[in-house]
Amino acid sequence: MSPKMNTNDMKRERSTFFIVCIWLLLMMAGAAAAMLLWALLTDRTSVAALKTLQALQVLCLFIAPALLIAWLFRDRPFSWLHLDTCPSTKTFLLAALIMLILLPGINLLSYWNQQLSLPFFLHDLEEWMKQMEEQNDNLLKLFLSDQNVFGFIINLGLMALLPAVGEELAFRGVLQGLLTSKNTMNTRNSTPHTAIWITAFIFSFVHFQFYGFLPRMLMGALFGYVLFWTGSLWVTMLMHFTNNAAAIVCYFVCQRCGYATDSLDAFGSGDTLWLGLISLILGIICIYLFRRSLTMSRASSLTSSGN
Repeated sequence: MSPKMNTNDMKRERSTFFIVCIWLLLMMAGAAAAMLLWALLTDRTSVAALKTLQALQVLCLFIAPALLIAWLFRDRPFSWLHLDTCPSTKTFLLAALIMLILLPGINLLSYWNQQLSLPFFLHDLEEWMKQMEEQNDNLLKLFLSDQNVFGFIINLGLMALLPAVGEELAFRGVLQGLLTSKNTMNTRNSTPHTAIWITAFIFSFVHFQFYGFLPRMLMGALFGYVLFWTGSLWVTMLMHFTNNAAAIVCYFVCQRCGYATDSLDAFGSGDTLWLGLISLILGIICIYLFRRSLTMSRASSLTSSGN
């Protein structure tokens, strides 16, 4: 190992397995700390208490362990987490637009995923999956029941901003970074497909919402490729936030205007199946153009610096 790498690149060089173990221990400690802090509340059954628990879990389970791992094992933690690069405003706007275009398509993929039927001998597992899905839906509706503007702002922060920051730090920042060789992310001729898809699978699995597993995994893979293309975790955070915030905004508007909120999840399937299909086609085209524009911008920048 060169002296330059000793001083600049690695704070403490350890095996990936060792770092993952430390990371998991930090996450377990964070989860325990979140539950302990929540237990100190006098009323733990109110909506406000449940929202507090949600915020504590994101902070202690995802954000704090991710930042600690980067600080403990990397000389340049923000660089390793891809937080030191801020692309152009155009890149951010295009990334957010892609997510908005894909929303009906995501609903369509969710609808197809919900048609999943396990074999008879897995009946108990299927019932458990349905119960988990129902519990998550009930909790989501409970959180979104606030119809005032203050509650709406709290929901945006709690259910859109915090998860976008926390989950992207944990999955794309730490996990995908650990699964990717240290040189691959800086080598444009090599794409860490394996790291991206393993991360996307785990990202979807840990939500324990199996009837939305497929669209969430594909969305995680999209975030992984966008991170590789842009080199910036801020872009994937924005895309993640846009997806979550769009649902919260639509739910809030429907409540305020007296429309049925149950139809939101069906937007892009059923009678609007055509919209879901168009959304997927346009989304794929936009992702291709987005990737192409980044490549052209990079080539133009290299040409300019060469001159």
